[in-house]
Amino acid sequence: MSKKKSKTTTFFVKSAMKEYAKKKGAMVGSDSYDAFNKAIGKMLDGAIARTKANKRKTLKAQDF
Repeated sequence: MSKKKSKTTTFFVKSAMKEYAKKKGAMVGSDSYDAFNKAIGKMLDGAIARTKANKRKTLKAQDF
């Protein structure tokens, strides 16, 4: 039997996050990736809501 992988969208590159933390003298715990991804998703949802409230379809910097 094969394992079914969930269709969760990842909004960032894990290796870039890991590299950035390493340059700052820190490490990234494996549970951090999911929390970071959820935070980005919430931020995008808020920006999309503001975009729609302003009767636009395009996300702009001001929406964040």
